[in-house]
Amino acid sequence: MFVLAIDTANKIGSVALYDDKIGIIGEINLYVKVNHSNVIMNAVDSLFKLSGLTIKDVDRIAVTIGPGSFTGIRIGTAIAKGLAYSLKKPIVGVNELDVLATMGEERDGIIVPLIDARKERVYFSKYRYVENKLVREFEYKDGELREILPEFKGKKVTFIGDGAVVNAKLIDEILENDYVIYSKANSIPRAGVTAQISMDLADDNLYTLEPFYVNKSQAEREKEEREKRK
Repeated sequence: MFVLAIDTANKIGSVALYDDKIGIIGEINLYVKVNHSNVIMNAVDSLFKLSGLTIKDVDRIAVTIGPGSFTGIRIGTAIAKGLAYSLKKPIVGVNELDVLATMGEERDGIIVPLIDARKERVYFSKYRYVENKLVREFEYKDGELREILPEFKGKKVTFIGDGAVVNAKLIDEILENDYVIYSKANSIPRAGVTAQISMDLADDNLYTLEPFYVNKSQAEREKEEREKRK
C-alpha cells in the first residue's frame, strides 16, 4: 500500500510517500515563510517526479489534523480532502502530538511532545512505552508551560517538539535535571512518520473529517468576547 502523507500543522511543511513494505519512499520538508498552500502541492509534484511514481499509485491519503497552526491545519486538511475526493481514495487524520511522540523513541521514562502556542503556552500530552507499544496516558491538552512542568519534576522525561526547543531555558529552570530535549532538527514533525502511524488507523469519513484545534482561535475568542459585551 502506498500512502501520500501531508503535514502542514507548523512552519515546516512536510510531504512523504510511504510503502507499507519498504517504508519511506521519499520525503520533503520545507520551511514555509508565508502560506502552506503556495508550496505544498509543488512539493507533492516534486516528490512524485523524484520517486518515479505518479498520483495514480497512491492508495491512501494521510494528513495531520492538529494541533498547531490554525491556518496551516486548515490548508493541509483541505488539500488532503481535495486529493482524496478527486482520486476516490480513503483518507485518515493523524494527531500531530502522536507524530512527535512516535519520533521520540525513548523506551525509558515519559515522552512529552510540546507544540509551541506562543508566550509559554503549548499543546501537549504524555506518552510512555508499555511492552514496546507507545501508549498515550491522557487527552490532548493546551496550557501554560509553567503550570505544566512541575508535574514532571523528579521524573525521567524526554521532551520533543518546537515547544520544547523555544522554551528550553524555562524547562531547565523548573526541572533542573532528569530530562532530555530533542534538538531542533530532530523536533520537526515529519510526514513520513504521519504515514507510518496511519497504517494502524481506520479510514476517516471524508466529509466529516475536521481539523483538531484543542482550543479556539484568537479570532473566535475575540468574537465570543464581543458577543458577551452586547
